[in-house]
Amino acid sequence: MIACSDSGQMHRGEPATVNRQLPKVCAFDFDGTLVDTMGGFALIAAEVLESHYGISLERGRQLYLETSGIPFFQQLEIIRPGGEHNAACAELFEARKLDGFFDAAPSDETREGLAMLRQAGIRVVISSNNFQHLVDAFLDRHALPVDLALGFVHGELEKGGPHFEKIREVFGVESAEILFCGDSLKDAERAIEAGTRFAGITGTFEHAQFEVRFPGVETAGSILELAQRLLSATGM
Repeated sequence: MIACSDSGQMHRGEPATVNRQLPKVCAFDFDGTLVDTMGGFALIAAEVLESHYGISLERGRQLYLETSGIPFFQQLEIIRPGGEHNAACAELFEARKLDGFFDAAPSDETREGLAMLRQAGIRVVISSNNFQHLVDAFLDRHALPVDLALGFVHGELEKGGPHFEKIREVFGVESAEILFCGDSLKDAERAIEAGTRFAGITGTFEHAQFEVRFPGVETAGSILELAQRLLSATGM
């Protein structure tokens, strides 16, 4: 399996099998994958952790990124299990992140990559840990070309197994026919646990960091690069 970093350098891993068939569905993580929000969110999280737990800004930012890929209230239970300020931290984080959430527009490259996939007959899905009403409002504002948008609905939907189950149900596909694309190690974990293909988008983590945990992982520097390589790999 070949993986490519955002520098364009090719990397080879040692997976047991290589699946070169086009997926029927490409599901994309939101923050850090479709939209460049991770830097701002990491700063907010770091400030919240500093104010409530006295964690330095640098360490707080690192902890946020290391545990990214799940809702912040779940990240807090990893960072400070059972912490007395976790509920207050989560509430403050969600309130503050709204300030820039709707202003972080998808790039032209992202739009072009999504359009290429849909033109090739591949369904495009958003799989986000943001609350469903926020994902819906974002799409109303920015009109991304997607076929289905899934967010977090407490007790019903969340990124990972529940989202993949919904995708299988809506589009009548198997897990192996879904390619999940995300920027975090947690994204890769969830895809592998569900028997779903995975491709990393570098930025939050670089190829080498994905490779340490998931040898042979495929990565790309942008959604456009991923779409181009995915389609060319099957002769399209």
